[in-house]
Amino acid sequence: MGQRKKYDKEYKEQVVLRILAEETTIGEVAKELEVHYTTIRDWVKTYKCDGAGAFPGSGNLKADDDEMRKLRKQLADLKEENEILKKAAAYFVKNLK
Repeated sequence: MGQRKKYDKEYKEQVVLRILAEETTIGEVAKELEVHYTTIRDWVKTYKCDGAGAFPGSGNLKADDDEMRKLRKQLADLKEENEILKKAAAYFVKNLK
């Protein structure tokens, strides 16, 4: 089995921009890079939807995804703090009697 090729953000953008400028076709690029047609097609689709932020890079998230991750983390932290406060309030109410 062959090693999977990795292409950086700039390279993908150059390929997509060549296709969108009609300098080449998806099929031609796929043959040239020895990459499956659907992979190149997906790069083009992604770029059309997300523009310059389409290929954030290894381990990075698109801005919307990063914001969602931060909000989920914040929500989880607040839920945990709320549970702690509930337990503390119950403890103090119990000790007041």
